[in-house]
Amino acid sequence: MRSLVPNGLARAAVRFKPASFAGTFVALMMSALIVSACGILLETGVRASVPPERYAKAPVVAAADQYARFVTGSGDSRSESADPLPDTARVDVALADKVARVRGVEAAVPDFTFPVRQGDGLLTGHGWGSHAFTGAVLTSGDAPRTGEVVLAASAEGADVGDTVTLETAVGRDDFRVSGLAKAGSGDAAGGAIAWFADTRSPALAGHSGKADAIAVLAKDGTDIDALAAGVKKSLAGSGAEVHTGDGRGAVEDRGLGYAKEMLTGLGGSFGGIAATVAVFTASGTVALSVAQRAREFALLRAVGATPRQIRRAVAAEAVLVAPLAGLLGCVPGIGLAHWWFGQLKDRGAIPDAVELQVSWIPLVVAVGTGLLTALAAGWAAGRRPSKIKPGQALAEASVERLRPGVLRILLGLGALVGGGFLTVVAARSAGDDAANAALGVVMLFMLAVALLGPLVARLCAALFGLALSAGDASASLAAANSRTNARRLASAITPIVLAMAFASTLVFMHTSESHVAAQQLRAGVTADHVVTDPAGLPIDAAVRAARTPGVDAAVGLLETQVLVPVGSGGDRWLQGSTTQGISGSGEQLARVQDLDVRGGSLDRIGRGRIAIDKTLATSAKVGAGDRLPLYLPDGTRTDPEVVAVYGRGLGLAAVTMDRASLAAHVTSPFDSTLLIRGGNAKTLAALGEVTDASGYAVEQSTDRELNAWANYTMAAVLGGFAAVAAANTLVMTVLDRRRELGTLRLIGSTRRQVMRMLRWEGLLVALAGIALGTAIAAATLIPMMRGLTGEGPYVPPLVYAAFAAGAVGLGLVAVTLPGRVAMRG
Repeated sequence: MRSLVPNGLARAAVRFKPASFAGTFVALMMSALIVSACGILLETGVRASVPPERYAKAPVVAAADQYARFVTGSGDSRSESADPLPDTARVDVALADKVARVRGVEAAVPDFTFPVRQGDGLLTGHGWGSHAFTGAVLTSGDAPRTGEVVLAASAEGADVGDTVTLETAVGRDDFRVSGLAKAGSGDAAGGAIAWFADTRSPALAGHSGKADAIAVLAKDGTDIDALAAGVKKSLAGSGAEVHTGDGRGAVEDRGLGYAKEMLTGLGGSFGGIAATVAVFTASGTVALSVAQRAREFALLRAVGATPRQIRRAVAAEAVLVAPLAGLLGCVPGIGLAHWWFGQLKDRGAIPDAVELQVSWIPLVVAVGTGLLTALAAGWAAGRRPSKIKPGQALAEASVERLRPGVLRILLGLGALVGGGFLTVVAARSAGDDAANAALGVVMLFMLAVALLGPLVARLCAALFGLALSAGDASASLAAANSRTNARRLASAITPIVLAMAFASTLVFMHTSESHVAAQQLRAGVTADHVVTDPAGLPIDAAVRAARTPGVDAAVGLLETQVLVPVGSGGDRWLQGSTTQGISGSGEQLARVQDLDVRGGSLDRIGRGRIAIDKTLATSAKVGAGDRLPLYLPDGTRTDPEVVAVYGRGLGLAAVTMDRASLAAHVTSPFDSTLLIRGGNAKTLAALGEVTDASGYAVEQSTDRELNAWANYTMAAVLGGFAAVAAANTLVMTVLDRRRELGTLRLIGSTRRQVMRMLRWEGLLVALAGIALGTAIAAATLIPMMRGLTGEGPYVPPLVYAAFAAGAVGLGLVAVTLPGRVAMRG
């Protein structure tokens, strides 16, 4: 540790030549910004909780596991993953009797929550028994019995004794209003509510014998922990879980599971990539800073400094600069995390009750990462000038070494070969397998560019230099400078390659998927009319539409997701797949929707028989005639037979099954879309909002575009960081050339000629970075999109032109401004 204490050399260098450390300071500060922001999101995802509202007065709640548990491997290689279920998993109503017999239990109340339609409006249905823990009270009338309903006292046009027509999972029926009630603190604020008899609620919800949860009320003086233990013991073997404290909030708010998964994904997966890029870039900047001072170290060796003193000075400089840079970087990092979290909450991806968690842990990690990066990079860059002889050090400080070290070349070639191998793997894979392999492609190729930077830069200088050599004296001089100073050129090119590769990959991955999905949607919807309703269509919408004069076919779509095991061997996971449950036969579906069947027949779709998209079939390693194990929205396991494989799953749905097999496993029994062949739009307007196929395609594409925000934000974070790093590196390299630029002026070059030379060099750096970044993005996107969509990537010309123009503009500005400062000096 004593070697890290700043010595006189380190303190003097930082004090009297602060400009030499400005670039390092900026790079380490940006690194801390990225690491702290992602760390805060990761910690929030791990610690996120929602305080209970509906179950606030029920100290113990029993509910089903809301995660699908998927086990792979066996023995020491056994692993289990947990994925949030697309819908609510439910428990047997009969378990309430078991819980009620536990000592200390005042009451065990099955809870039901389900949508109910009244005319064009939507109500939330509950069992009347829930008033015991929500606080709802009758203001008039009596509790509901079979065939009766209690409405909110604020409901207009209804009074005790009236008859109202309501639609539930069992159909449209008349209910007598037995009473009016005031909603309690545990009921959803601002929504219309209807309470039904507890004995009838499971059937009305479409889940006979099932309850969303069991709320346990305690007798006075009962210890809650002891009560929870007793309830857990009574439910052993039932699959139900017991929750207390904030765990009750997770039961009533399913969005928490998805929020935790999203935040941990952003902070962990994306954060890991971003942190790697940040550390990678910062270490390059530190190494450049140390390399630029090779002359100083050589002079110190010549006047008697020992290798140990040189190494200690480099390490001590890192200790002086890195902690302060890290602390300052954490401030905007906290701001970035707050902004990112707020944007996710505004878009409904995170429940309002979840709060951002900012503790000392990610901040310390960010500062410590920057310090370790500076120490490691400084040690690696200062190792050679500290150990070679003083005379040799002075010689190397004057003339750049022609090639990198052997170990660096071998590692770079290994990364290049590895990237090529993963490109082949991605090209032969499908779905998420292709995407996962492609991620390795971009990382390995970026590593190869960094390690082989001087060689790559010399090659780029030779190629682009041919064009420059044909120009004026400034252009020729720029080409000669670039060939001679390949290391300096490499340090400037690498960040631009980073920015171009990552931004292009993230943005064009989305544009490619959206382009193919839009094409499939437009080609796949062949219906004359599409009827939709945000609250869900009437329960008998398909039947009523089919009876309308002129209608040839009417198929309702119940849209949700299922979880499908994909991958191979021990590397398998659950993939969420969009699913449509159809109200008619496969033959009727073919008249309103062209799925582009590649094998089998849609006519066989029915109970226990499904059709799937070809990409999903490839990922799951199944075909027509095979059985596909999957998890239904509420976690129920099944293994239906695949009777057809089709090609338009990205734009329509990846899984198609009969509605009857799906309806009992989702919360809402109402179809979201109705496809109709024939008929008249005016006569269908009573069912919902009517549009044609093209209008429906535009609406769906708009919804898909909203999901692009996450990709664009990640591209902006990574691309913005790499752009700042590129500008920072270019500024460092130009300011370090004061002596060289002054010499050019002394031998007769005009100020204008020198500035033109710098601009030519900046243009060469930008074009080389664009070319390499584009090549890496192409090597990543082509196999990835072939696996995900079956087509090549779609690159909007204007977007790509904007990226390229931004890189060129960045290169020119980053050399022009410091060039003017250096010329004044």
